[in-house]
Amino acid sequence: MKYCSKCGNEVFDDAVVCVSCGRRIERDPLYRVVTPLETNRSLLKFILLSLITFNIYGIIVMSTISTDINIIASRYDGKKTMHYCLMSFVFSWLTLGIYPFYWYHQLSNRIGDELNRRDLGYSFNSDTFWLWRILGSLIIVGPFIYMNKLLTAMNMLADDYNYWG
Repeated sequence: MKYCSKCGNEVFDDAVVCVSCGRRIERDPLYRVVTPLETNRSLLKFILLSLITFNIYGIIVMSTISTDINIIASRYDGKKTMHYCLMSFVFSWLTLGIYPFYWYHQLSNRIGDELNRRDLGYSFNSDTFWLWRILGSLIIVGPFIYMNKLLTAMNMLADDYNYWG
């Protein structure tokens, strides 16, 4: 048996939270993630490197996000997000540009669900996509706000995953 570092009550060895006070139970370093996920995504870096590389960097970042959300959330929700390149280069053309709307909607919801499941307290879901990425394009800065929120949410999830698994 282990003990809670906050209240001192006994907790089971495999417990994630203390039943008395609700504090997360620290795991042994043995259970840490072997290959940590990237947590240094930023909007400025995304914009500048995408411009310099003719959007190759943007494709790499979005591909990493689609892979990372599968690593983080698949064992809990049983879903799998299609890889960004497959969506972008194949299904986008086959559906005359409609599928990316569905893909971003699903991705945003999945990230939001995982943020809620991990109790990270950051508001992000499909409403964020429709409000900022789609309607926000009318005020020009909306898609940038969406991308910033997406990168922030993924940084938070990756950081939490790197620590808790």
